[in-house]
Amino acid sequence: MTDILSSVNSPDDLKALAPAELVTLAGELRETIITVCAANGGHLAPSLGVVELTIALHKVFSTPRDKIVWDVGHQAYAHKLLTGRRDSFPTLRKLGGMSGFPKRSESPHDAFDVGHSSTSISSALGIAAARDLKHENTKVVAVIGDGSMTGGLAYEGLNHAGHLNKDLIVILNDNEMSIAENVGALSNFLSRTMTNEFVHRIKKDVLSFLEGLDGVGQSVLHVARKAEESLKGLFTPGMLFQAFGFEYIGPIDGHNLDRLVHTLESVKRFDNAVLIHVLTKKGKGYRPAEENPSLFHGIGPFDRETGKARSSKGAPSSYTAIFGETMRLIAAEDEKVVAITAAMPEGTGLSGFAREFPERFFDVGISEQHAVTFAAGLAAEGFRPVFAVYSTFLQRAYDEICDVCLQNLPVTFAVDRAGVVGSDGPTHHGLFDLSYLRTFPNMVVMVPKDENELRHMLATALQHDGPIALRYPRGSGFGVPLDQTLTPMAVGMGEILRDGAQGAILAVGTMVSPSLEAAERLAGEGINLSVINARFVKPLDRELILSLARRTGVIFTVEENALEGGFGTAVLELLEEEGVTGTTVRRLGFPDRYIEQGEQTELRALYSLDADGIVNVVRKVLAVTPSP
Repeated sequence: MTDILSSVNSPDDLKALAPAELVTLAGELRETIITVCAANGGHLAPSLGVVELTIALHKVFSTPRDKIVWDVGHQAYAHKLLTGRRDSFPTLRKLGGMSGFPKRSESPHDAFDVGHSSTSISSALGIAAARDLKHENTKVVAVIGDGSMTGGLAYEGLNHAGHLNKDLIVILNDNEMSIAENVGALSNFLSRTMTNEFVHRIKKDVLSFLEGLDGVGQSVLHVARKAEESLKGLFTPGMLFQAFGFEYIGPIDGHNLDRLVHTLESVKRFDNAVLIHVLTKKGKGYRPAEENPSLFHGIGPFDRETGKARSSKGAPSSYTAIFGETMRLIAAEDEKVVAITAAMPEGTGLSGFAREFPERFFDVGISEQHAVTFAAGLAAEGFRPVFAVYSTFLQRAYDEICDVCLQNLPVTFAVDRAGVVGSDGPTHHGLFDLSYLRTFPNMVVMVPKDENELRHMLATALQHDGPIALRYPRGSGFGVPLDQTLTPMAVGMGEILRDGAQGAILAVGTMVSPSLEAAERLAGEGINLSVINARFVKPLDRELILSLARRTGVIFTVEENALEGGFGTAVLELLEEEGVTGTTVRRLGFPDRYIEQGEQTELRALYSLDADGIVNVVRKVLAVTPSP
């Protein structure tokens, strides 16, 4: 069997391959990606869909001199394999291994660090502007998916790029649209005509000539432009991108290597802003991913033969699933409850809600800023909107959250995937929400210790007359019994789980369970600590915290959040405000740096946020030697 991939150590090796060898290479890339993702998990369907496009890009352009910017970057596995990282690819998404996204520190072929959507056009335009300021002669390509084109930032970038008319190539990777054969034939004809270098040059020359004439020349120019725009606009979305100042090419078959290479070779000679519309199939080459691209968009380890996920049988329901089911139950009793998601109905657990209450469910696309302000409008008219969103994506709507809080509107922020999320790494860890959410006046921030408490907190949120955030982690709950009756909590009240006089551990969320375990182990060594489930990061249970500080003199705060500005900082601020002195405070959380990829349990252990770590920190602070 021919093994072409093993001979490709850089894009230069790929350039020497014949067309038939490129087709074989595409198959080998898919096999490698499927095998590694089956073992490690990863973004399988997006990467399988752009294999031919990736090969064509590296066949025509010369990275790292030319720059390719991948939007989100979850589709860049083939790119990594073709740029000297083949041997390290089995470490994909592992602790200390290869990132699942482009990363400048990992390879000079990665032009820009990414992980969130809709950023490619803006960053690529910045790179192109820098190129021109340095008087360099290179090409810049942004590859953006149709999903990312729902984000407002993409259109801000398009608008500016079209205005500047820089030498910039934007490739729209459209893996949703399908075109019938007759329309496809017409599209192929239009694409072939518009990408011919001679036609492109003649077109510019003729337009320039006609623009210089009065009378009949201007009339001919007007008719020519209208004819071209009408034809393209009738069969393609070309008029939209032309309105932004881009020359539109396509749509073309994103799995036809010859066509892709020919198109890119032609466009490479252009010197203006061009958008190439490429049609691809998500999950191409692996039947389970083709049949269920959403499931294989981002998946954990799975059985390669069947495509079934390798999950622990009998594992407790996830926090996400519990949230979704609770939303459905509450909405059945309260017609004012409305659910909002930003292109993540399944990921946020709202699919069941959407089926049962379609008129009260809104998927706004990848538009978190709009989602928050849309929720504000609903709240202003008497509804109870719940915006379910991953912690790391809520960051994009900071200013809009401020608007909600300014008006004290009853918007609930269901902040999923808070804390470390595992192998997606630093772009996806939700480690800053406690820090930035608590800075807003009128905002309430609460964190459940388990999935049962999550349900009661959701009921609390939907009865609270103001903005409120409920943050919970990725993954399974503890399997605790679920109360049948939902009881709203008193806002700002903590829970005493264990009483001890030698210090107090104040914990929130996922850190409550390991804190309680640590305290019980320390009790066996004669160290008796109180353990508090703080529940609320804002407002704090002031009376409880102050009494513990004055009584024990030693406070440990434990949170799955950045230490800067987080829960521990809030406790320190409280003690300072109340003039409490002589109390030792030790904060446990994540340090002031972006946290690497790795399994959740690995990362918590690495930063002393498991029972062993908490025990060791307590011993150190209290200067206690562990019992033999």
